[in-house]
Amino acid sequence: MLFLLVAIIGTSSCSDFLTVMPKGRVTTPSFLSSPDGLKAALVGTYSKLYTVYDGDFVRYPDVAGNMLSIFNATESANMISQYNFTSNEDEELGAVGKIWSDTFEAMANANNIIQYAPKVAEDYPLQAADIDRIMGEALFIRALCHLDVCLCYAQPYNYTADASHLGVPVLYKTPGPDDNEPRRSVAEVYTLICNDLTRAEELLADKSPRGQYYVSLDAVRALHSRVSLYMEKWQDAIDYADDVIPTKSLTQGQNYYNMYRNPVVASEVIFRFDGTEMGSKHRSFYAETAIPADTLFTLFDSRDTRLQVLYKDGAHYCMKYESDLNQLGLNHGDETIVLRLSEMYLNAAEAACMLGNYTNARGYIKPILERAVDADYAQEVLANTSDAKLLDLVRKERVKELCFEGHNFFDIVRWKMDLVREKATTSIVKRINYPSDYFVLPISRYELSANRNMQPNPTVNK
Repeated sequence: MLFLLVAIIGTSSCSDFLTVMPKGRVTTPSFLSSPDGLKAALVGTYSKLYTVYDGDFVRYPDVAGNMLSIFNATESANMISQYNFTSNEDEELGAVGKIWSDTFEAMANANNIIQYAPKVAEDYPLQAADIDRIMGEALFIRALCHLDVCLCYAQPYNYTADASHLGVPVLYKTPGPDDNEPRRSVAEVYTLICNDLTRAEELLADKSPRGQYYVSLDAVRALHSRVSLYMEKWQDAIDYADDVIPTKSLTQGQNYYNMYRNPVVASEVIFRFDGTEMGSKHRSFYAETAIPADTLFTLFDSRDTRLQVLYKDGAHYCMKYESDLNQLGLNHGDETIVLRLSEMYLNAAEAACMLGNYTNARGYIKPILERAVDADYAQEVLANTSDAKLLDLVRKERVKELCFEGHNFFDIVRWKMDLVREKATTSIVKRINYPSDYFVLPISRYELSANRNMQPNPTVNK
């Protein structure tokens, strides 16, 4: 399979990934036989995960959604196939192939750490605490990778009543070159995710956080809240969000803008990527290819602080990837945010609505509304929103708050909504009714050819 063997070699570079082991080079087992080897491997795993999050994965749910417009919608435009829902299995170097291969490569590196860490802990008992932390971070990454690839290539968890529909391969270890892992049910994929997050929480429970660029206990709980929301385990989504909410504070005023521009401003960031000497594909994409759609702006009050990151020189523009560090001439890539406090409030508010706990839901959404404008605005909006309409309000706030951070299309699909775009969209697709085979990407031809057990997706795999 495409992602089968990824070994991590070297300690000075964070991107030393090899798929073939040259003669005389150290093998994966020997490299991962010491705490220093595990630490270096973890650095490399973060680097590979950066590639996933600086790549098409984060842009795909916004390109496929309904709050973005490609302004130069020619055949050569970046991600035009996903915008027009014409993705095909031959796009090995585009979103179809790259999301799959990059994510499974990051997963393979995490699996290597998970496989060898227990033996290292036995051999180096005095460093067991450090090894537990490495193991916890690797488990989080493996869970995140399984979630992300499943979101792209499988229908949402609630597509069938028991999530028995086709998901992606479930990899508790890195497959060998002759292994041909089939796709498992979405339920099985989420079982791995939840098990990994539960174990990661245990391992990181007594570990001090290393900062926003590393997996922490808060990050594990935040991801578990997201996963629980997707699974419609409403109380779990609330409980995990409640674990995180007291540990952070919402970024206010001008600092909302600065949060995206300067990583020093990070009061609500739970986990993001370090862009030092890394790529910046998102910044290029929004500078050269895509802009926020007109319909997005109809959702906002004119005083909304979030509009700061949706305009540039008076024109519609996504500013969420315009790092000040890059503007200063430093070689700095995208500081892509994976998890932040605002999502926790939104997760809890949506889950509370689904449980009929409208008073609690109002309590969760209120800080988002207050930060957006002010307390009077929040009070007025909530006073004029009936319980029957509260879920609609929460969903609208989610669209506004998390736009261009990799959520839009995934939310539309899990809400079982039709995809409806603005009349002025430059896409050939104006509407797709739920459910649809087009709501997933095709499995690449390379993967189908390399793995005789790999099942294609209906309709989109021609």
